[in-house]
Amino acid sequence: MMELQHQRLMALAGQLQLESLISAAPALSQQAVDQEWSYMDFLEHLLHEEKLARHQRKQAMYTRMAAFPAVKTFEEYDFTFATGAPQKQLQSLRSLSFIERNENIVLLGPSGVGKTHLAIAMGYEAVRAGIKVRFTTAADLLLQ
Repeated sequence: MMELQHQRLMALAGQLQLESLISAAPALSQQAVDQEWSYMDFLEHLLHEEKLARHQRKQAMYTRMAAFPAVKTFEEYDFTFATGAPQKQLQSLRSLSFIERNENIVLLGPSGVGKTHLAIAMGYEAVRAGIKVRFTTAADLLLQ
């Protein structure tokens, strides 16, 4: 009887496109029994798992769509290369406030100082904030 009900619930979850709920349900239902959760606690945990999985899938999709040549972050950036700009100024780019102000960022400097790394890091921060990004080089932009 329980197996039939489980199959019906999983079919309904599939029809509602709650794919992560399907995979999380068995472990969470056992945890709910073990820890004596209320029905509402169980439902809250299931929905939280679905929301978390959707957020992770969205970030992965946005990262793929951004077409970064590699994922670079601010944590990985070597600020000793950035001799022309103060570290505080470069770190302020991480807040992405320039996007809210509809401002553009131009990174100028000699080869090998980390301009591409910073551009990718800003793009990756934007993806993490749920903003769609597209990475391109100046050369590719001119060819379009």
